[in-house]
Amino acid sequence: MSTKPAALDGIKVLDLSRVLAGPWCTQILADLGADVVKIERPGVGDDTRTWGPPFIKDANGNDTDQASYFTSCNRNKRSVTIDMATPDGQALLKQMAAQADIVVENFKTGGLKQYGLDHESLRAANPRLIYCSVTGFGHDGPYAERAGYDLMIQAMTGMMSITGRPDDVPGGGPLRVGVALTDLFTGVYASTAILAALQVRDRTGEGQHIDMALLDVGMAILANQASAFLNTGKAPQRQGNTHPSLAPYQDFPTQDGSMLLAIGNNGQFARFCEAAGHAEWAADARFATNTLRVKHRGVLIPMMEELTRTRTTADWVTLLEDKAVPCGPINDIAQAFDDAQVKSRGLAVTLPRDAGDGIASITGVASPLRLTATPPVLRHAPPALGQHTQEVLAEMGIDATRFEALRSAGVV
Repeated sequence: MSTKPAALDGIKVLDLSRVLAGPWCTQILADLGADVVKIERPGVGDDTRTWGPPFIKDANGNDTDQASYFTSCNRNKRSVTIDMATPDGQALLKQMAAQADIVVENFKTGGLKQYGLDHESLRAANPRLIYCSVTGFGHDGPYAERAGYDLMIQAMTGMMSITGRPDDVPGGGPLRVGVALTDLFTGVYASTAILAALQVRDRTGEGQHIDMALLDVGMAILANQASAFLNTGKAPQRQGNTHPSLAPYQDFPTQDGSMLLAIGNNGQFARFCEAAGHAEWAADARFATNTLRVKHRGVLIPMMEELTRTRTTADWVTLLEDKAVPCGPINDIAQAFDDAQVKSRGLAVTLPRDAGDGIASITGVASPLRLTATPPVLRHAPPALGQHTQEVLAEMGIDATRFEALRSAGVV
């Protein structure tokens, strides 16, 4: 655990979000040092607490009722259970928002207005508040009232149309990405927007509303594929692990499995050919430039596949690793976490947990943010439901008697 001051020390975040996009955003802020208070429904909690199997195991190796999904995006937060449908619950949340720097929520458009927890209501009491809303389709337009989910967005934006093998090959057809990519990117974009809004507030003293939509993000992360369509009028198609603009840039069979070659320029291709014993390929008029290699990939790739089958994956990696030719194994996740570089970077982090639920610790992926002066901080394992309710309310001036009354009434 770092003893250095964190980048967002002193910043208070009221997290009204659940599932993935919002919690991913607030976990980034929490890792950077913000005090993130996660509000959950009493007795129920975030939906992802039950999204299993797999479940976290207790000290005896038995499954608990805590899904591992929840733990992926709720590190470093304090869990408080409050029923926002009750007047007392709304009053508590308004008090929290009045003292907060940031609110993050992912309710449907207009869904929090009935509780007085919408942006306009909270900003009236706290003009410095940065209020980030995450929805499927944004707060305007014909789809504003629709619910949005990552899989739906991957389908609607065309992401699935460029993911997978072509229709005319075995296993062809549209595929989703193996993680909820749009949710995750929305969380990253949201945290970026919040940090920008904090900078603006430092200059003006005023907060603002941030309208994050999964649809907008899904379109944005089409990146070069979107640019290709917008500037040619031709929709890109699925082509498996090959690249529309680079060659050779794909998986190749080896003697004992497969490997990945990601050759992005002519120098890399020439060095590969020299190391592989076929320097003449780099001099071939059909393959002299990347554009020519893309044009003639139907000839080049079978030649390369015949060659790559003659060595093991490890042999190829060893051969090319000092030639500045990107080459690596195609790992499963277990193999990835066993990789020497992953271990060296400390990318699996175990945090102790003292919540009285039999879970002694939880392991997750380390923050990829490496700031030398203000590195990410590890303070809390993903919390048990309501683990910090009394603690946080006490900080707000709620004494034990009042807390028991709130609990008896089902407010907390």
